[in-house]
Amino acid sequence: MHFKDIIQIIKDRRESLQVTQETLAQLSGVGLRTLKQLERGKGNPTLITLQKIGDALGLEVSMKIKNRITE
Repeated sequence: MHFKDIIQIIKDRRESLQVTQETLAQLSGVGLRTLKQLERGKGNPTLITLQKIGDALGLEVSMKIKNRITE
């Protein structure tokens, strides 16, 4: 999954719950400026930041590392 897909899921979830960016910033502990930048496709959030946002929205954030090298 690409970064912009993740951000779109977050934005869609926030909007479907009718949560403002300001409220999400308060609930997640992530700065309002950071949230606005992310939703515009800017910035480079850490996994911790994505986890905080996901927790506040009831989303599960997980990371999968896969070795694509085959012998």
